[in-house]
Amino acid sequence: MTYFLSFRTRNVGGAVADPVLLQGDGTAPSLALSIIPSAAVPAVVAGKNLLLGTHGFNVSMQRGAAQLGTLDRYLGLPPPNLFIAMLWPGDAWLPIVDYPFEGDVALDCGRRLAAFCESACHVARSLSFVSHSLGARLVLEAVADLARETQSVCVTAGAINGDCLTAEYADATANAARVSVLASRKDRVLKIAFRIGDPIADLLHDDHSPFQPALGYSGPVLPAPPSVLAPWQIGDADNYDHGSYLPTYPPQPLPPPPAAPWPKVADFMKRAFLGQTQTWP
Repeated sequence: MTYFLSFRTRNVGGAVADPVLLQGDGTAPSLALSIIPSAAVPAVVAGKNLLLGTHGFNVSMQRGAAQLGTLDRYLGLPPPNLFIAMLWPGDAWLPIVDYPFEGDVALDCGRRLAAFCESACHVARSLSFVSHSLGARLVLEAVADLARETQSVCVTAGAINGDCLTAEYADATANAARVSVLASRKDRVLKIAFRIGDPIADLLHDDHSPFQPALGYSGPVLPAPPSVLAPWQIGDADNYDHGSYLPTYPPQPLPPPPAAPWPKVADFMKRAFLGQTQTWP
């Protein structure tokens, strides 16, 4: 069983809603998640070290639940640690065309996430976050708005400007005890699609720096703040594309095949969360 924090009103696309905590098997062929009443949420998170993780752009509710549900099982975090998967409506039928406008959806979800953490998770021992792709914007927006310091932020394949940690989201970086990043120059989505869509986003958002490579492509702009931990660049020989970071969909049984690329990322995420010495792979 996995806990899910859903900002969705529909399985594909749809409007953003205030988050609702759900539970169930995200890897089941037919997704059926039960709602946890808001009054019961503090009891679920009390005393826990929370790791809230989210998918990126163009991911349906079914796919997001399956991938993050598999990730939860693989991580196998022991008590008092607790993984909560976040599902948000950053999906559309025309991904590259719609991408610049989905940044606003991620920002909306990020602000709602911060409010949820302040109201319902104040009894948690600590808060940490992990993201893939455009989910970086959701997470960093939330961390920047939080009153309490975040234990760990891990951004993988970040579809966001490479200078975001020292410019647009400098406040989020300052509010995190440690920040981990994974980037790959073999990521064709961030090499091609990001460069098509992001200049439009630059026009929509005054705080964007124009023509920046993606954080998930080249890593952070140097010098990086002390809280941003190395290593962050995946070697070209490892050939990590945008879809290499999360479990495959449809879900496959665990343990994963030896050649699967995503478990190395999951291990990186786990070390980041636990504050262990970081390596790649």
